[in-house]
Amino acid sequence: MHGDPTSALPTALTAVAGAQPVSAGAHPASVGAHRQSLARLGAAIVSGHYAPGTLLPPEVALGDELGVSRTVVREVVKSLVARGLISTGPKVGTRVRPADEWNWFDPEVMAWQARAGLSPALLRDLQELRRALEPAAVRMAADRATADDLARLESAYDGMRVAVFHGGDYVQHDHRFHHGLLLASHNLLVVQMSKAIGPLLRTSFEISTSKPNGPLLSLPLHRAVLDAVVARNGPAAEAAALSLIDNASVDIDGVIASGRQLPSLALPPAVLRAPVQT
Repeated sequence: MHGDPTSALPTALTAVAGAQPVSAGAHPASVGAHRQSLARLGAAIVSGHYAPGTLLPPEVALGDELGVSRTVVREVVKSLVARGLISTGPKVGTRVRPADEWNWFDPEVMAWQARAGLSPALLRDLQELRRALEPAAVRMAADRATADDLARLESAYDGMRVAVFHGGDYVQHDHRFHHGLLLASHNLLVVQMSKAIGPLLRTSFEISTSKPNGPLLSLPLHRAVLDAVVARNGPAAEAAALSLIDNASVDIDGVIASGRQLPSLALPPAVLRAPVQT
């Protein structure tokens, strides 16, 4: 945290949503308060409002700030401890742990970070993870994809194509395409990882497609991946996926080098405009 540990949580973080219920059978109002408070405090931590090493405000002060009971505060603290964001103990208080000790494969931690905004370092980590994981998963998809998997991939690709030539939400369909590839691997661990990193992937797609004509130029690369999967050609699918990721990495590096502000999930992705007819 910057300054006094009792300083108010940033109001921009109040809209962050998504948290697991406290327990089965809990009162709906209690569950809602827990979700909202967990999302707000978790976002405050990953955004740096409460920096690593910082002591969180006392339980009573947190309850007053969040507008919830001490019972809800305790449940929120337990949830954040489970995700590795904080540690707590008698006479030592509740302290934010270093970021490298957080559970980055928890979907909510990923979502909080994506909404707060991605750093260049985290973007590069994500691209390195994609390069190591996605081509191998696409090769598996070429062997294992079902008819339903292929139909979803074709639908996602068609959405991308329509957005490029007629305007629309390209990023949404791009995300569906890559998520569909990972699902089509039918590898349980790959599928679970795809759920965890989904928010970061969406943000990275928004960055890589912000380059002028980037979506148009990437369409053939996506088509090559899909064609190889449909043809059940694992090596070709893997090579095409690697080419697609490397191309996106070049675009992302260019955006980072430009110093432009990186997008976050707090705002919807930019929608492509339909090309001007001449």
